[in-house]
Amino acid sequence: MKDNLNARKDLKIICNRSELEVDKRRPNVMPKAIYTLTREQKRRICEWVTHLKFFNDYATNLAHCVDMTELKLHAIKSHDCHVLMQKLIRIAFREMLPELVWGALTEINILFKIQCSTTLVVNKLQELEVRAVIILCNLEKIFPPSFFRLNRALNYSLAIRNTRVEGLYNTVG
Repeated sequence: MKDNLNARKDLKIICNRSELEVDKRRPNVMPKAIYTLTREQKRRICEWVTHLKFFNDYATNLAHCVDMTELKLHAIKSHDCHVLMQKLIRIAFREMLPELVWGALTEINILFKIQCSTTLVVNKLQELEVRAVIILCNLEKIFPPSFFRLNRALNYSLAIRNTRVEGLYNTVG
């Protein structure tokens, strides 16, 4: 699926997503998405990351991963990505994103935190299967189809099911 000018024009015919439709006064410009950060917001996030301090080497010094000229994070180690996904994203974007977007990010944080824990509770995994579908539905309301593919989401849901059924981790309950 594509997210281009023609696709945005089709939104008016196909579905009720008026916030993503092309403005008639500026027909060649696509509107900014609700999750788009301004340059100032990106700068604040990058500065926040550079000032983060972790205890007992919980994560590396993320300041080394911040590029203040391009306002991007780069060369993040796998463990640090997990720390970002499970703990920091919902804190970092709380005041910058609309409630709908922040809520979806928070749900993803919780989902990753539960699935990546060292001990899994079987009931929690069953709950995750249901929540994963709801989270994907909420993400589809926010992000354009080009943001992710449905089969990736299905694979994630299957990974949760396989974890629960095959007992790949230490499980309780």
